[in-house]
Amino acid sequence: MAPRFLTLADVAETLNISASQTYALVRSGDLPAIKVGGRGQWRVEAVELEAYIARMYTETADFVRTHPLTRDDTGYDETSD
Repeated sequence: MAPRFLTLADVAETLNISASQTYALVRSGDLPAIKVGGRGQWRVEAVELEAYIARMYTETADFVRTHPLTRDDTGYDETSD
């Protein structure tokens, strides 16, 4: 059975981002989390992480739809052929 709560390190590994990026997501409120224990360690509920990922897929799809790819965006350089 998967754990209900994840550490910020677990979240960082799952998203393949740095620990500081994960902390920034939590502190900004983009990724809901709680502080637990006397030292106030951050924990992210697994369902909140999944909801965040789903939200990012939706936001990315909206971005792609409203910002169509152009030839200049591909990084293709005709002079390198």
